[in-house]
Amino acid sequence: MGQSRHHYEQALEAHLRARRIPYISVNEARRTLLPPDAELSIADPTSETGRRVMLKSFDFVIYGEPTNLLVDVKGRKVKAGSPGRLESWVTQDDIEALGRWEQLFGDGFRAAFVFIYWCEDQPADALFQEIFEHRGRWYAVRSVLLEPYKSEMVPRSRRWRTVNVPTAAYERISSPLSASPSEEFRPTLASELAGTRFAPTLAAR
Repeated sequence: MGQSRHHYEQALEAHLRARRIPYISVNEARRTLLPPDAELSIADPTSETGRRVMLKSFDFVIYGEPTNLLVDVKGRKVKAGSPGRLESWVTQDDIEALGRWEQLFGDGFRAAFVFIYWCEDQPADALFQEIFEHRGRWYAVRSVLLEPYKSEMVPRSRRWRTVNVPTAAYERISSPLSASPSEEFRPTLASELAGTRFAPTLAAR
């Protein structure tokens, strides 16, 4: 399913396989699902000359019903004995690039951040609803669709162009990945897809 860049992505892949949720890596998705002439660049917000830069990549396409997720994985560490606040920061580049990917893939695809929390201790059920162990490490998962994230985000660092969602709002708009990051998404079991060939109609907008 492609080469993972980091243990967070590796852990999520193992979790998806264990739950038998179909997915493909970003490289495979770009090769098989996007039109050859799709525009994979955006305007550089820091440039005064209108320079364009290549889109920041996402990580996985996760298949579900009635929509599929374009997933950007964000790894965060939760230290032992730390308070319950969960980091949800991303960069403005993440926001802009993921929104463009959603436009490129078109109908039937929604962009989402999936936060993978590496916990030094086994996380409490009261804090997380979706936890798993991979290669001796404990992980917890929260997911949030791009649009509600954008609606709730506030600046975190103007210098580094980062944003985050306040704790109460993050708890309200995020959810376990396998449960659903929105009421419209339900992961499709692999057994339901036996013999199915994916050929979505895509709009390069």
